[in-house]
Amino acid sequence: MTKPTIIPPQARLPSIANVRADETMLGHFLDWLGKVAVNLVVAGIILILTFWLAGWLAGVVRRALGRVHRTNPDPTLQSFGASLVRYAVIAVGLVAVLQQLGVQATSIIAVLGAASLAIGLALQGALSNVAAGVMILMFRPYKVGDTIETATRVGTVKSLDLLFTEIATFDNVKVMIPNSKVFGDVILNYSTHRTRRVDVLFKVPLKTDLVGVLKRLRERAESDPRIRNEPAVQIEVTDLSEAFAQAAIRAWTAREDFAAVKTDLMLTAHLLSEDPARQDLPPPRPSKAIDPSPAMPGEGEHHLFRLPRPRRSRPSGSSKAPSSPKT
Repeated sequence: MTKPTIIPPQARLPSIANVRADETMLGHFLDWLGKVAVNLVVAGIILILTFWLAGWLAGVVRRALGRVHRTNPDPTLQSFGASLVRYAVIAVGLVAVLQQLGVQATSIIAVLGAASLAIGLALQGALSNVAAGVMILMFRPYKVGDTIETATRVGTVKSLDLLFTEIATFDNVKVMIPNSKVFGDVILNYSTHRTRRVDVLFKVPLKTDLVGVLKRLRERAESDPRIRNEPAVQIEVTDLSEAFAQAAIRAWTAREDFAAVKTDLMLTAHLLSEDPARQDLPPPRPSKAIDPSPAMPGEGEHHLFRLPRPRRSRPSGSSKAPSSPKT
């Protein structure tokens, strides 16, 4: 007697060769999947290390530039150099990630070469910002901490990056301006020179003693410790009409005291134009300038290719004499 079977006699069973081929394909697929998983893990590790290394090297460059200009630190050069190193390391890391994923370097170079025109047209704004940032770093129309006016904005420079210049307005608003727009426009730097001239125009009615007003205003300006004696204070009449006389006072002061001196002179001129003999004028406010001495334009500025001055060696006479050996 034959044993019963559930396989019908007309059914065709797969051959042994087909089963072995299926097992081989499955094995190759599992091997490929394992390699892809390993490459993805290694690429992720490389990407994480790239961003960590970029931040670490940026900090190293910032500290190294700080040591080079230890006596006179330059935040502009530090931020620009750190940003340049960070982007360079990230670019190299991305190429390494693509190579780990199977994209050959020659293929990357060929693709970049073929698409160089399209990339240049698409990134012409960014590339112009980078070039403008390099020019700003070389010629130094401003640096971090300066108060500038450009692109219809006035504020204090907070940072200079590869692409943007960050300024903070007087009402504490963060403004990001592309470097190409800053470098291609008129730049007014209010912090370059240590002294500024205050120009105040005021009107005196004809019924008021004009000579007395100008005399009292000159006495007040010359007695103000914030106003320089050299150049001397200038007072002149600029216009004369049927109702009033227009005069101007011009005085030199430190840049830190510019706004306060201008406000005080305007208030004094207004009060004296009403009554030249009044004695209740507000006293001058204290100066905010650290060093009120005059300086030549450009003194103390940083330049990219300027090396720090070597330290002077101590005179031989100031060194201590060697102690005599003990007997």
